[in-house]
Amino acid sequence: MRLLRKMTAADVVGPDLAAVLPAEQKPWYKVPHLIKLNLLLLIPLMSSAAIGYDGSMMNGLQTLPQWKEHFDNPKGALLGAMNAVYPAGKIVALPLVTYLNDRFGRKRTIALGMLFCLAFPFMQGMADNVSTFVASRAIMGFVTSFMSLPSPILVSELAYPTHRGKVTALYNTSFYLGGIIAAWCTFGTFKLASAWSWRIPSIIQGAMPFIQFTFVYFLPESPRWLVAKGQKSEARAFLVKYHAGGDENSPLVDFELSEIEDALTFEADTLSQYSWMDLIRTPANRKRLLITFIIGWFAQWNGVGMISYYLALILDTIGIKEAKDQTLINGILNICAWICAVFGGALMIDRLGRRTLWLTATGGMLTCYIIWTSLTATFIKTNDQNIGRVVVGFVFLTNCCYALAWSPLLHAYVVEIWPYTLRSRGVSALYIFTFVALVFANQVNPIAMAAIGWKYYIMFCCILASLFVSIWFLFPETKGRALEEIGAVFGDKIPNLDEENVKDKEGTRVTEIEKRAG
Repeated sequence: MRLLRKMTAADVVGPDLAAVLPAEQKPWYKVPHLIKLNLLLLIPLMSSAAIGYDGSMMNGLQTLPQWKEHFDNPKGALLGAMNAVYPAGKIVALPLVTYLNDRFGRKRTIALGMLFCLAFPFMQGMADNVSTFVASRAIMGFVTSFMSLPSPILVSELAYPTHRGKVTALYNTSFYLGGIIAAWCTFGTFKLASAWSWRIPSIIQGAMPFIQFTFVYFLPESPRWLVAKGQKSEARAFLVKYHAGGDENSPLVDFELSEIEDALTFEADTLSQYSWMDLIRTPANRKRLLITFIIGWFAQWNGVGMISYYLALILDTIGIKEAKDQTLINGILNICAWICAVFGGALMIDRLGRRTLWLTATGGMLTCYIIWTSLTATFIKTNDQNIGRVVVGFVFLTNCCYALAWSPLLHAYVVEIWPYTLRSRGVSALYIFTFVALVFANQVNPIAMAAIGWKYYIMFCCILASLFVSIWFLFPETKGRALEEIGAVFGDKIPNLDEENVKDKEGTRVTEIEKRAG
């Protein structure tokens, strides 16, 4: 019944913020200023596509005989290194990007990353030896951090209040959009007899940043960053234009601006602008960091990394070895995952809640992985091609379950749980955990698959079972609160919102906007 009940604004952002929203809530696509805002948000929303493109491209290249022959059929540690240098480059860049993001703003940092990403795909695509190919991938990893770190933060801080959860969750679904483009690009070029079969997909990796860079000039800066830098009038102008449709006297603008100022003032008194030690200074922040570690590390170590980067090895195990079949499966796999991430995950985030999605996705992956492992073991014994086809089905289901939460909530949940002053450092910590895990996984996975084959899957079954228990006990629900109010679920002191249920002398709940109005 809860799924069928019509959602209200109070369900999404809480009663206090809902009280100052326009009384007549039209669908966003009928409101001109919200249409314009959401179109502008497409610019940072596409940043994750660069990472998604890379993983799917490398999956595709590994299926191409032309690529294998050009680089002398890389295997094991060398193949792992080719994949691992991309996230390694991102790790090196993160401290610098974190500083630039807070010092010079989200928009400028993103624009710098897009500019860099226009050139280096050509270096990768024209590589004539392993050293050049590996070096270009390391540089690409470095420069894409300038886009990938600020983008989900900017999306969250620009979005209209009732859209924030969905729009921020949509950010990482563009990972699959990039994957779809890369997968079908390699499917379309695998018939080329020359090296252009892999050079073309490599060069096209710069296409999405080029499109983004074309429109980045029109992207607004974060109102929270503007207030933090003393540019309150510019922040108010953004809120009036894009959240209130030009209404200078909108109570929504006053409410949002007041919450931002109060939160920043409070954080300035209690947190350092630059000390990373704040991430572990309080019990609440230590819990946030633990959650961030679980999300970041196990986004790569819950078994999906095998599908993202080494699908060809999985398919080889069950007898599907033709380049045409492997590239086709890779293309369809990304489409299915994208549909699940958008419609089953991101667009359901406010209705189902974050915890429900985390538990459903992880529980579903655990079930599918157990069946996938058992069927693969049976295939090895029987060589029954029908069982091999069923294994492919469970690879699809595993990937789709991952897409329900681990993709849309990877950034959306972490951006939510960290306060403004620590948000860049919190997201940086997420990326550090994620990319260290990815570097490690990309080195270990091909070696382990070569050594023990399908038995390697058993480890992921155990990891997923542990993850389900950890999420159950550690991950709080954050829906139904404004961005500045989410800290309350961690026990933070929220300015002017210390008591969630404030009552007047007759015992009636008084909303925050009523208190401020006197």
